[in-house]
Order: sequence, then structure tokens, then C-alpha cells
Amino acid sequence: MSIWWSLHLRREAASVPLARRFLLGTMETAGVDPDISFDLSVALSEACANAVEHGGDRSGLDEQGDHGPGRPPADSGQYRVTAYLDGEKCRIEVADSGPGFPARRALRPAAHTEHAEHIEKTRGAEPVGAQPTFPPYIPCVAESGRGLDLIEQLADHVQFGNRPGRGAVVSFDKVLKWREGALLMV
Repeated sequence: MSIWWSLHLRREAASVPLARRFLLGTMETAGVDPDISFDLSVALSEACANAVEHGGDRSGLDEQGDHGPGRPPADSGQYRVTAYLDGEKCRIEVADSGPGFPARRALRPAAHTEHAEHIEKTRGAEPVGAQPTFPPYIPCVAESGRGLDLIEQLADHVQFGNRPGRGAVVSFDKVLKWREGALLMV
């Protein structure tokens, strides 16, 4: 048995907890381990928040909706969340209609990693009792990109992609663990 669902949500902050609760409810009903459910729900929240923040250009939308009845505008102010649970893993995809990810997103080094490497290299180099010395360090205070890093830490496999002219896609999966007596347990 497997469970699959897809939600089309407005790019509004209120949609983020809605998607998260939907996922948590699905996983609880199916019998997924609570720790795995929590990790995936946090990752989903981050992906949804990214879609809400960067997922399109609302400036072209008017309040009257000049796109005609039954036809959404090019940027409808929506994003899509799709989840698939089966016996082995959960795969989640969040797609929006924004400008997409910068071409070098995956190659950006984390500032905290460079700092940690320096600490490791200089460990034991200072006399006992001396204050450690570090090179000039700029703390990781950037307002964007942290959610994507969090998704990478919480999921087993992550992909950040662009759909040319149609927006960004974040997809991630995680191997599932099950509670005893779970509905979908392998």
C-alpha cells in the first residue's frame, strides 16, 4: 500500500502550517516513526516558506483578476506540494513559479564549515590556557539560504532544480521507519 497526495496552495504564510499538518497527519495515520515525521515536516515547512517568499511575482496580479474566468494568470500566486509515501521512503516535491535558483546554489560553501576547518587545523597549536586565535570570521547571518541547508541536513537525498520559465523545484526524500503495527509497514 502507498499514499500519494498533491496540494495546490496560495503563496501565503498561512499555507505553510497547513501543508505541514497535512503531512504530519498522513504520516501519523500511516504509522511513520514520529522522529522521521518531524524531520520531514520541518524540511517541508522550509521548502514551502521558500516557495511563499520567492515563488513568483505577484506584482503582475491585480485584485480583480483580469485573467478571465477559469484561467489562472501566468503567475497564479500558487505553489504545489506533492508527497508520496510507500513502504520504504517518503518523497516530497515543492514546485513554484518563481525565478528559480541561482546557477551556483549547490557550490556555495558554508561559512561555518570554513570556520570549523580552521578550528580543527589549529587545535593544540596554542599554549595551554591561551585564548584561541581565529582568522577574521563572518558569522552565518544571511537572511536567505538557511532553510535550504536545513532541508539538506534533515533529508536523505535532496535536489534543487529549475523548470525553465516555470519556476523552482525542491524535492527530497527520506527512508522511513515505522511504528509497530503501522498500516504501510513493509
